[in-house]
Amino acid sequence: MAHLYKKKIKGRNYWNLRETVRKGKRVEVKWQKYLGTPDTILDRLKKAEATGVPLRIQSKEFGSVFIANELEKMINTIGIVDSIVKPDPREGGPSVGEYFFFAWVNRLIEPKSKNAIGDWYRKTDINSIRNVCLSDLTSARYWEKWNRVSKEQIDAIAKAFFEKIWATQKKTPEYVLFDTTNYYSYMASSTKSEFFERGHNKDGKHYLRQIGLALLVDSATRLPLFYREYKGNEHDSKVFHRIIDEMFRVLCRFNQTKTRMTVVFDKGMNSEDNIAFIDNHHQIHFITTYSTYFVQELARKDIKHFKSIKIRHNTGFEDKNSTEDFLLAYRTELKLWGRKRVVVVVFNPATQRKKLYTFRYKLQKIRQALLEFRRKYRQQKPRWKDFEIIKNRYIRLCKQMHISSQYYHLELNSEKTFSFRKNQHEINKAESLFGRQIIVTDNMDWSTEQIVQASLDRWIIEKEFRDTKSSNHIAVRPMFHWTDSKICCHLLTCVIALTIKRLLELHVKPVLGNVTAEKVIEEMRTLDSLIIWQPGNKKPHRQLAEPTKFQRDILKAFGYCVD
Repeated sequence: MAHLYKKKIKGRNYWNLRETVRKGKRVEVKWQKYLGTPDTILDRLKKAEATGVPLRIQSKEFGSVFIANELEKMINTIGIVDSIVKPDPREGGPSVGEYFFFAWVNRLIEPKSKNAIGDWYRKTDINSIRNVCLSDLTSARYWEKWNRVSKEQIDAIAKAFFEKIWATQKKTPEYVLFDTTNYYSYMASSTKSEFFERGHNKDGKHYLRQIGLALLVDSATRLPLFYREYKGNEHDSKVFHRIIDEMFRVLCRFNQTKTRMTVVFDKGMNSEDNIAFIDNHHQIHFITTYSTYFVQELARKDIKHFKSIKIRHNTGFEDKNSTEDFLLAYRTELKLWGRKRVVVVVFNPATQRKKLYTFRYKLQKIRQALLEFRRKYRQQKPRWKDFEIIKNRYIRLCKQMHISSQYYHLELNSEKTFSFRKNQHEINKAESLFGRQIIVTDNMDWSTEQIVQASLDRWIIEKEFRDTKSSNHIAVRPMFHWTDSKICCHLLTCVIALTIKRLLELHVKPVLGNVTAEKVIEEMRTLDSLIIWQPGNKKPHRQLAEPTKFQRDILKAFGYCVD
């Protein structure tokens, strides 16, 4: 700790401000600053009082936590949580709802572990916005508070939160998007968990335990409407079937003024039971993708039967005079899952070019490897004498390159000569499907443009999942929890932050137009609160730093005008 140190030279006292540190048995000066004689110090203080020069100025991050608190005023997540998880009169400090609030604000701005969240808030001016004892924001206190929240209460909080979010919107959903993802964890195999299992991980971490997340998003506002966590080894179609009833009750609650609603999902959810459930529900319709493998003849339809369609994708290329990249579509009807459905085959020239390039590059790499295989076999190199072993190596190579082994045919003739040749028939069959996608729906009265656009809008929910895996905002992983109850609280916090992030974009849109929440948050993080200590005043006063034009516009969107 710094202290005053007096030094006497020739009968006169001189003062220094310095800090010392002990090293073994010795005490060394870490740093020292000369202040002067008592008269010199007094003159400096008088001069500072006369000129109004502050004694000290401290800046703290303000803008980002301010807009987060403004969004909290609209939604009242604290009130929602505390109405479900009743405060214990014997407990002191922040309520459970406030702990959730401080957690989602941190996830929204700069995700930190619960062990570091208190230190992060110390760098902000949160106490000028919402009074809190920062020493209460510790991992131990989070554990204690979240230990009181049951799975049933988490579901009730999520339900009340989404209802409050949707109450801020004027329109009811036209069609919604459903998809699933998963998050790996470094949780030990010996740790008991209802959710964490090993399965097919979408980030390629198949050897780690994982938890799944199912999400339902409105296509128009891009706001989440429902979520559910599930076991990491459960197939997407089984998850969809298990929660479909609960999910549709949510849809019907949001859809009281409409006679129909469409849910859009990908082919991973397709199953006889799932489609039958939707068919039996008169208000709910579906749009899904379908594997080209099962309708190859239709998928290979001659391009002359395809027509250009008026969708947002094509409009963008039309503005750039790049009509060769237009999406084309062919519409027909087909009996699938026991009923007649509308089937649309979509052709994307850009996707076809990319896949052809990648496919032919892999074929060339395999050919070079096979030439090397043949050379080693002819020279009878060690471990290259057995033809079956060579075939197995070829199959493993194909698996590593994520390509089928059917495109080359390996032979060993009667003279024990090893040769290989391309299977051009299979190559042509594969290339003819590149850039083709099958869309199936029971909306028989929808136009081709409506069907294709709804299916393409699945990018919205895919972006939501990418956002949850971003290290800058939300950041579901890494998970610094190892019990199911705390992980469920953590996922709820992340989903709330994800929803608030989109709500922020919608709130500033009338003033700023289409601007990302990331840009708004990063810009507001540079708007500091200045804490100024003036000479003669016992307490400091706060002052907002000079905002930029963009920051002024953000504050204007929230109803504040800065002169």
